[in-house]
Amino acid sequence: MGSFSIWHWLVVLLIIVLVFGTKKLRNIGQDLGGAIKGFKEGMRETSSEAQAGKPGEIPASASQSSGQTIEGEARKEKV
Repeated sequence: MGSFSIWHWLVVLLIIVLVFGTKKLRNIGQDLGGAIKGFKEGMRETSSEAQAGKPGEIPASASQSSGQTIEGEARKEKV
């Protein structure tokens, strides 16, 4: 564990528990676990949607356009 012994890490853990309390640490752990689970499910849904389309086929969302043209002028800012 690097240059610190197991006793150093136990003291650090004890101080963290005393400062934050076990309930708050448990809530943080549950929130973090839920966020990771949601992220994994979102990645799974995205990859399954990408695999559902045929190779070389343009997805329906990409082929639809709103029919609007945005015009503008780019100017270089003088400093």
